[in-house]
Formats: sequence, C-alpha cells, structure tokens
Amino acid sequence: MTKHRIYATSVASVYPHYVAKAEKKGRTKAEVDEIFRWLTGYDQKGLESALAEGTNFEDFFAQAPKLNPARELITGVICGIRVENVEDPLMREIRYLDKLVDELARGKKMENILRG
Repeated sequence: MTKHRIYATSVASVYPHYVAKAEKKGRTKAEVDEIFRWLTGYDQKGLESALAEGTNFEDFFAQAPKLNPARELITGVICGIRVENVEDPLMREIRYLDKLVDELARGKKMENILRG
C-alpha cells in the first residue's frame, strides 16, 4: 500500500496554515506552538529546529521526544472523519494535531484543549 502524501509533506509547509487559522480567530502562534509541544514533547527549540529543517510529518512524529499519553482522549470529527477511529497510527497523530488546532480556532480554553 502506498503512503499518504501528507506523510512526506514538511511540517513547516503546513505550520503557517495552522497559525493563520488560529490567528484569524484571535488566537496566537504561541498557543499553536503550545499545542505542538504538548502533543509531541518537543521543546520550543526542538520544534523550531524541526520546522527549519523541513522535517516531514512521518519523521516529525517518529522523532517526537514523548508523545503525550493524554492525546488518546482527543475525540471528535475532523475533515469528516472521527479521529479516534483512524486506524493508521501516523494519520491518527496528524488528525490529533488537526483537531487540537481546530479546537483552538473555535475558541476552546487551552486547559480543555490540552485535556487538563
């Protein structure tokens, strides 16, 4: 089976779209970064380095320092698909990220977004 093309896409090429979506709704780049760090365990320097290096989604999640175990509490629909039902592990991680940024743009409180 061929891999989905998003796996080979650089996170840096999609990142500005996440930030723009958040900022359009009055949220900040710092909040988007907080979501990335919470989900993956990257620190800010590591996140910025991965973005600068053009790391693709497959490597970004494979090299993540510590995927947050609470990410499995993320449920709901993104792009018409229930995130908790996505079978491919990498695609599920990408959908978790999409869902968190979507919740940010919808005005949810950070403590709820980060399943606190």
